Amino acid sequence: MSANIEIIKNELLSDNWFMLRNYTYDIAKKDGTKVRHKREVYDRGNGATILLYNRKKQTVLLVKQFRIPSYVNGNANGMLIETCAGLLDNDSPEDCIRKEAIEETGYQVGEVEKLFELFMSPGGVTEVIHFFAAEYHDESRANNGGGVEDEDIEVLEVPFKQALAMIKNGEIKDGKAVILLQYAQLNGLLG
Repeated sequence: MSANIEIIKNELLSDNWFMLRNYTYDIAKKDGTKVRHKREVYDRGNGATILLYNRKKQTVLLVKQFRIPSYVNGNANGMLIETCAGLLDNDSPEDCIRKEAIEETGYQVGEVEKLFELFMSPGGVTEVIHFFAAEYHDESRANNGGGVEDEDIEVLEVPFKQALAMIKNGEIKDGKAVILLQYAQLNGLLG
């Protein structure tokens, strides 16, 4: 069933870092009546994220960095522990995540497995995230990671069981990381 909508207005509010638009539209309800909605939609592009894990060591690689939206919403120091991720820009999801892995963590990724793709905040953001998983090994480390010139990323190698406990105790609050760690637990990627 596709939505029966009529776009009345599409107004660009901001084209700074990403695009913010205001849409006015009529949508038909199941009973045939129409309702007018006015919604702001933030288009920041699509992204990819990856869980890097080491079966032998029973560890995962996570990254820690400052996120201004979390800071202004009550995260006292603004730091978040996340899975490696980035915007696609003009890359395919797989090319993007390979590039991000080496930039952020310093590890060159071999075979990657595409798990799924999800809308992360569909009430106001257009972004689709492509989720991947891949094994990493000590010998696949190409550099120290830490991100590109305007990033200051700390690379964390965390025992898998500790990472799961970090979700429970609130140290990990990033949705991408929680989803990927729980996926790993449910699907037996790590013991």
